[in-house]
Amino acid sequence: MLRVEGLKAGYGDSRVLFGIDLAIDRGEVVTLLGRNGMGKTTTVRAIFGLLRPSAGQIAIDGRAVTGAPPHVIARAGLGLVPEGRQVFAPLTVEENLVATARGRGAWTLERIFRFFPRLAERRRNMGDQLSGGEQQMLAIGRALMTNPELLVLDEATEGLAPLIRDEIWTCLRELKSEGVAILVIDKNIDALSRLADRHVVIQKGRVVWSGESSALTEDPATIARFLHL
Repeated sequence: MLRVEGLKAGYGDSRVLFGIDLAIDRGEVVTLLGRNGMGKTTTVRAIFGLLRPSAGQIAIDGRAVTGAPPHVIARAGLGLVPEGRQVFAPLTVEENLVATARGRGAWTLERIFRFFPRLAERRRNMGDQLSGGEQQMLAIGRALMTNPELLVLDEATEGLAPLIRDEIWTCLRELKSEGVAILVIDKNIDALSRLADRHVVIQKGRVVWSGESSALTEDPATIARFLHL
């Protein structure tokens, strides 16, 4: 459902991406891997219209959306869980969720609260009164309230305690079982290998490796060269 071809982008005179190719089919889980500063977040920003590409093509369900504004990308079926969560601090949990709700679909407020019982317990709390793990659950719930066909998570478990990380991975496995397509960025190679169908590794704004999970786990040289700090 998502096709990215030859994507180039940067900030001012600084070029970050040098021709990224990426494809995700319906119901598929794909990772975007690489060390810090290699262009992962820039790729996400360009896909979502937060950064205008200098070259390349982006298409959703065959429709060209290169350079389209974020609201067009969202309406086309992409939901973003941004790096740093970026919940609305002055709003309650419930208000955060309702603020992004789009149309009728499987994901309703009641379903989000069933999916994340901890959010139901804190539905009247303000966004800045939540723990980091609860904020991440809220960010995921907020994205799901747009009823996306593709959920994109930038640094899915960064800075979270191990038990909360496990909850997030369980959540993503359940979403996968329901046929939700997912693009996920994270540093936990073991968890990602169990979750994802395919991986795309980038280095300095270029794709240097792509393939299935089994191929990555059987290639420790690639992991050591491009992913280990």
